[in-house]
Amino acid sequence: MHGHGTRSKRAARPDATAGVRVSEPRGVNLSASAVICAYTMVRWDELKVAIQSLRVQSVPPSEIVVVIDYNDELEVRLRADEPDITVVPNTARRGLSGARNTGIARVSGDVIAFLDDDAAARPDWLERMLVLYADPRVMAVGGKAVAAWPGRGAPPTLPPELLWVVGCSYRGMPERLEPVRNVMGCSMSFRREVFDLVGGFEESVGRLGTLPMGCEETELCIRLQQARPDARVLLEPRSVVDHSVSADRLTWSYLLRRSYAEGISKSVVGRMVGSKHATSTERRYVTTVLPSGVVRELRAGSIQSAAAMTASVLAAGAGFARSSVAAAVTHR
Repeated sequence: MHGHGTRSKRAARPDATAGVRVSEPRGVNLSASAVICAYTMVRWDELKVAIQSLRVQSVPPSEIVVVIDYNDELEVRLRADEPDITVVPNTARRGLSGARNTGIARVSGDVIAFLDDDAAARPDWLERMLVLYADPRVMAVGGKAVAAWPGRGAPPTLPPELLWVVGCSYRGMPERLEPVRNVMGCSMSFRREVFDLVGGFEESVGRLGTLPMGCEETELCIRLQQARPDARVLLEPRSVVDHSVSADRLTWSYLLRRSYAEGISKSVVGRMVGSKHATSTERRYVTTVLPSGVVRELRAGSIQSAAAMTASVLAAGAGFARSSVAAAVTHR
């Protein structure tokens, strides 16, 4: 129950990318703008690392824009501390989707790459994505997010299948370059014309501060492929970011809240673009990926990991059901 690309994430029309062999064209000559959205002083150190990681890219972005989501203190401090980048306030609806839309309106690159404020891009992150746009059918490219754990590493409540909970790549995602249904929010890029074609991120979905909603990139990618069936959305696992995981996201409480919120988000997106497309990958995840993970952990004697996977899918199901019932009642 997640919003990231997995092996079964295909275009909105099931046969749009099935069986397609992905080549690796070279020689693309496109400009790329980088956008980071930030909202809290708590992530100041991580934000500085994220900005610096963009400066040292093997193919550096033509511009770096940081959008501050309604935090005057952060905006003033960052503008003074980083005079060589563009720092702007979110002028759209509060939240991650609105901040991204503000960034889209402020940049000029042929490709727009998005990096989270708590993620550090590895040196060839942008180059690995940008080169794939030599194929004119490629409209979006996402990368891999490796968890940067606090302390001793992943807790037993976050086995590989549940790393989507903390915004990282998880077991079930492609391990090589492949078409996917949607890219992952913390590490993604789009051809600028995508936003001219279908508009920006839907501001009624997506994360708002610490509220762990999501799926705005899922909704956008599905909308793109419905509008342009030949559009290709790719996952390039060699385009890597290291995504910091804060200690407050290692708890049972966060696991359940995040899973519940994901269920709500999937229900909302399903009403926007059709439940068939909004939950196509999640059905495989629930029926194949998670059960095999539970069996593996039980055989290894890791009761906590097996229980976490079970609890996550139940919480997501509860969120999905509650949101769906509430919407049905509202529209009677």
